[in-house]
Amino acid sequence: MTYTNQRMAYGNTLVELGKEDKRIVVLDADLGGSTMGKLFEAAYPERHFEMGIAEANMTSVAAGLAQTGKIPFTNSFAVFAGGRAYDQIRQTIAIGKLNVKICGSSSGMSDFGDGATHQAIEDMAIMRAIPNMTVICPADANETVQAVKAMVELDGPCYLRLNRNDYENVTPEDKPFEIGIPSVLKEGSDIVVFATGIMVGKALEAAEELKDKVSVKVVNVSTIKPMNKEAVIKQAKDCKAVVTVEEHSIVGGLGSAVSEVLCKECKPIEFVGVEDTFGGSGHNYNDVLEYYKLTKEHIVESILKMVEPYK
Repeated sequence: MTYTNQRMAYGNTLVELGKEDKRIVVLDADLGGSTMGKLFEAAYPERHFEMGIAEANMTSVAAGLAQTGKIPFTNSFAVFAGGRAYDQIRQTIAIGKLNVKICGSSSGMSDFGDGATHQAIEDMAIMRAIPNMTVICPADANETVQAVKAMVELDGPCYLRLNRNDYENVTPEDKPFEIGIPSVLKEGSDIVVFATGIMVGKALEAAEELKDKVSVKVVNVSTIKPMNKEAVIKQAKDCKAVVTVEEHSIVGGLGSAVSEVLCKECKPIEFVGVEDTFGGSGHNYNDVLEYYKLTKEHIVESILKMVEPYK
């Protein structure tokens, strides 16, 4: 089945996987109707745990379930999944290398109506700084399905970042997901754009708009940690400059991760992301993305800025 919403893809994939793997259990923090944990609850009520508005406790319970051989998935808004439960994630799950999967739903600016308190623009930075943690940010619903399957096979802590809204897929429906492997969605030789999440599609749109002016390579980086250093260097090697694109703060996210890899390559890098500020509410998602310069037009502007010295 084809989905255009990451949350629906996530919830239905858990239900599908739960048929065969009885170790999978799901915990919700009073948000099952939004995270789509409700789908798993309807299918397997005995393996779903409603923990109330208590992410820290939910995370501790998940750690205990992992110790018994279960594969727990915890669910909340991204801003709460990691923020409220940071101590439990760090001290118990990450240090203990426990097999807990943390799903941060409604990430980035995608909860456009609730403003700064509900918009997670620093969650990848927090999670990638924790040792032993894998951090995944799928490009679309298709990739979400495959990423969840890969997470079940991975033995260890993992954070999954999901968008709230519907949008078109840019990756093939049944392509297997390999943790740590970035994929080239468009070849190019002048500028390489490393993008993640919903911004992958916008990067492709920008590259298409510039096709008669600039040769733009677009790389989907769906695993933020571990960052595949060899692959990033390889994709940047023959290009003149680099642009990173993310619906996340430019502090500590994809841009930082790519810069850490390329710092010895002496490649000029431009960042498209949220400047060092909190989010804000808007009438709709696109208005918020426009305000924070997370659009195709701003990617085009950044690409042209980087290619200008080489004309």
